[in-house]
Amino acid sequence: MAVAAIARGELKPRADEPQLWFTSIESLARVLSDKNRLLLDLIIEQQPKSLAEFETLSGSAKSNLSRTLKSMERFGLVELLKGEWGKLQPSVPYEEIQLDLPISKVL
Repeated sequence: MAVAAIARGELKPRADEPQLWFTSIESLARVLSDKNRLLLDLIIEQQPKSLAEFETLSGSAKSNLSRTLKSMERFGLVELLKGEWGKLQPSVPYEEIQLDLPISKVL
């Protein structure tokens, strides 16, 4: 099944297809948890210039924040761009996400 193969990373979606794929609802729920959506909102609103600044704004430990951002980056929810003096700057490339969820397990 093409959809399942895309979700597993075995096939690349076409330009006209959705670009974010999750293998399960649980995976989606982990990545887009309430806490993680608050982090995304904080990035959008505060536009931190570095990970250190974002760490201060979020109040999260650096190791936890780094792991969370890397996970969200893998799904394309966050971009870590080179900012001033080569510092990584978190950015959110989307304003919204639309969820296309079939009711049936049959894909």
